[in-house]
Amino acid sequence: MINIKSAQDIEKMKAAGKVVEDTLLLLGKSIRVGMTTEELNRIAEDYIRSQGAYPTCLHYNGYPKAICISVNEVVVHGIPGPRKIQDGDIVSCDVCATLNGFVGDATRTFCVGNVPEEVRKLVEVTKECFFEGIKYARPGYRVSDISKAIQTHAESHGYGVVRELTGHGVGRQLHEDPEVPNFYSPHARQRLQAGMTIAVEPMITMGKREIWQLDDGWTITTRDGKPAAHYENTIAITDDAPILLTCSEEIG
Repeated sequence: MINIKSAQDIEKMKAAGKVVEDTLLLLGKSIRVGMTTEELNRIAEDYIRSQGAYPTCLHYNGYPKAICISVNEVVVHGIPGPRKIQDGDIVSCDVCATLNGFVGDATRTFCVGNVPEEVRKLVEVTKECFFEGIKYARPGYRVSDISKAIQTHAESHGYGVVRELTGHGVGRQLHEDPEVPNFYSPHARQRLQAGMTIAVEPMITMGKREIWQLDDGWTITTRDGKPAAHYENTIAITDDAPILLTCSEEIG
């Protein structure tokens, strides 16, 4: 069931999204070689709470930390802990915050130190996939139009597109309908309409698209051990261009 948001709802989602965006900006400034992923988690949680918001990931379906931090071959849902960030790592931080009953959800992949150029390209193309996809985030198009644009752009660079994990609706809950795949699916036929709010989140691999889950029940890695990147924003569908609720970047 699709939850259509009112103009007032979307304003509240903007506020939650601003907390998420500012948290990610703070993480980008804070991340450094030698710090642990738990230190990053603590920075994020402290900031989210300082803004009167709640870190939505914490205890969500049993998840133990405030944010997800995924390094190199980890695609998503990496659990922060004692792992130290190394020179040349790419680090994806997935941040969710709930404020006044609404959720913001976004991810950035940060390059730390001397990241090889081919890995930096993966990170950049993953971001490009998001912006290619949301060209179709307008009334009259279907979810599958977003999905196809993401897949086409990623595969044009020879990258893999994860199938088992998707974007999703977001609003009063972290996960709402519809699913938003990063690959064309004939089942993703939902027509977009003004008032829908969705998280579009390309998860792109440098090698093959196959993944597996570690024994902790959360961490998802590439099966071939090659790097993966992740870029995500919460957006609102309007009668014109979509609104980026977790990013201040201008779009046409």
